[in-house]
Amino acid sequence: MKRICVLACLFVSLAVQAGPPAASHPSKPYGKREDVHAFVRNMVEQHGFAELELLFLFSRAKREAAILTAITPAKDPRARSWAAYRARFVTAARIAEGAEFWRRHAAALERAAKEHGVPEEIIVAIIGVETVYGRQMGTWRVIDALSTLAFDYPPRAEFFRSELEQYLLFARDNGLDVFSVRGSYAGAIGIPQFMPGSYRRFAVDYDGDGAIDLRASPSDAIGSVANFLLKHGWQRGERVHLPARVAGGSTSEAHRALVDAGIEPKTALAEMKRYGVETRTDLALETPVALIELASPGAMTEYRLGLRNFYVLTRYNRSVLYASAVFDLAQEIKSKR
Repeated sequence: MKRICVLACLFVSLAVQAGPPAASHPSKPYGKREDVHAFVRNMVEQHGFAELELLFLFSRAKREAAILTAITPAKDPRARSWAAYRARFVTAARIAEGAEFWRRHAAALERAAKEHGVPEEIIVAIIGVETVYGRQMGTWRVIDALSTLAFDYPPRAEFFRSELEQYLLFARDNGLDVFSVRGSYAGAIGIPQFMPGSYRRFAVDYDGDGAIDLRASPSDAIGSVANFLLKHGWQRGERVHLPARVAGGSTSEAHRALVDAGIEPKTALAEMKRYGVETRTDLALETPVALIELASPGAMTEYRLGLRNFYVLTRYNRSVLYASAVFDLAQEIKSKR
């Protein structure tokens, strides 16, 4: 059985990574905390890990205060501005780089579109938003990021403990040194920024080399993004959203019930007029939609009707701003292409 590479690999990595000592933290080192010990016991009982090996691992994992700062939601209302968010990702440079990424990986993108039904421009746009086509994959040690969030970020501790569990399994399955993998402050890995659980469930070998490597293989990243979307319900040939107008704009109250109902499409298109929402489309009136509100402080609010494929995009990142930016970037890249 493959074992997680901790003891031998760690001594090598520590020698290579030698630097200034870490700043002291208010909490105990992870290796001495009871909640970490409980997590270790579960990994031993559920997955057959060696207890001493995991305790040694967590004695070396670091609590990163900067990660806790980065993940805490901003109080500044401008941080939730659709106009500001869109301007950050839908840029001339990202559009041009997206068209070039498409040119260089046209064969893999065409194959993914045919096999999974996900348009090339959507795949390219996701990779563009996530890592600028693989240029910005994150510099945090994934073990530190996930340990910090699993044990010191109560709002989502359960989720991150699950991802920490998945990361340790991922490392063991692939014979990786857990301290060697770097990613985002949330523990996402590689060109498409898959969380460890998604990596294990949805990543695919798309370049045919017998291994899945989302950190170095654009083809694997392309196939994996398409597979992720398909497995979450992407509908081949269907639209993502429809433009919409709300009678009375954001000052109207009738549409609030639709916004508050969430982003999963559950309301029939025929019901929209009853809430003061208008659109033009040839879709069947029973088509389920969700009202998406894209607000920008000091500017008019934009509205869209999200269809099933819009909801699928939010499974990649559960934000309507994210899904909307991906769609808009995709259209711009397609036009440039």
